[in-house]
Amino acid sequence: MAEIDDKINGTTGGFTSAGLKTEEELLVLPAFGVAAALEIGQIAFDLATSRGLKAAIEVRIGEWTVFHASLPGTNTENDWWMGRKARVVLLTGHSSIHERVLAEETNIDWFAKHGVEEEQYAIHGGGLPINVLGKGLSGILLVSGLPQIQDHLLGVEVLTEYLARKGEVA
Repeated sequence: MAEIDDKINGTTGGFTSAGLKTEEELLVLPAFGVAAALEIGQIAFDLATSRGLKAAIEVRIGEWTVFHASLPGTNTENDWWMGRKARVVLLTGHSSIHERVLAEETNIDWFAKHGVEEEQYAIHGGGLPINVLGKGLSGILLVSGLPQIQDHLLGVEVLTEYLARKGEVA
């Protein structure tokens, strides 16, 4: 059992689906539009560049890409990964890492359950829903290029910083 726990913790950072769902509930924005998408993207860009991270970043309103930055060390493969992560968020309304953790916790074939192909969907960290109070899923923050746990954690840090700047508690 410890060997299985070590394997799961190694790929999913010890997250639980319940904990990730609570995280999503805490990161709800009061509003979201183009200006907010650009500000969130800029926060992500500034954090990644100040740390010398090799990351690609996107912020979308629905399927519309409003902000995109490919930092040195990234390539078109990162765009492919972000597209796959975005499809997971659009399909489920949850973060891409939430879906991976949930699949591991329940021992299901996520792709078969949803009737989708792995080539088009990625249950790996780095796709985070942007939820708006009273509206639900309104956008997506995507990070690719780091190990999946770091992709997710950078996204959480970005949304937390955005909410702090707006005087909201995350």
